[in-house]
Amino acid sequence: MVLASNSPRRKQLLALGNWTFKVIVSDVDESLLAAEKPDEYVLRLAKEKVLAVANKVSSESIIIGSDTSVIDGDEILGKPKDAEDAARMLRQLRGRTHQVYTGIAVHRASDQIMLTELSITNVPMRAYSDDEITAYVNTGDPLDKAGAYAIQHPEFQPVESMSGCYAGVMGLPMCHVVRALKKLGVHPVDADVPAACQSLLKYECPVSGAILRGETV
Repeated sequence: MVLASNSPRRKQLLALGNWTFKVIVSDVDESLLAAEKPDEYVLRLAKEKVLAVANKVSSESIIIGSDTSVIDGDEILGKPKDAEDAARMLRQLRGRTHQVYTGIAVHRASDQIMLTELSITNVPMRAYSDDEITAYVNTGDPLDKAGAYAIQHPEFQPVESMSGCYAGVMGLPMCHVVRALKKLGVHPVDADVPAACQSLLKYECPVSGAILRGETV
């Protein structure tokens, strides 16, 4: 198994399945295409990340790619250009609910099968202060994050409450990954992934069962 991402959060989440995997970093152009919708954008990039490393793996490999974007109304918020841009995004999202789209692509090299999954989570942000924004931006943490925040940041804690897939907001919705891999006959290795994910994130997930049953949530 190959993870086409160098994100420490995605590596931590994928490890919950007890699979043996390696990381091969993909380098793709993340520019938005004209008239591209959020779901089209994240799924396209997830597939492009997979294909970018496909020639570097063996024929027995399964490659997982993922892309996450913050969607505020009709606007797709990617990674901020700089600290000022990060502060602007955080002010824009403050005290409001936005959506996080994460696209997953799972590719089996032996027969070129490509499966995709889409996670969409409503994220209500708390009314953090300008001083909190400044302090958080000064840590440097927002600069490589879509929407300029990490939901799991222990000090900033930007999110007021959650009722969807927490792991999807972090960048790798594990129940969607498990669902796709099972279609290829690949199962977790002596692991209860939903339980392990909830334990790691200290979050009681209300949607994991529905996702694993194949429902759209």
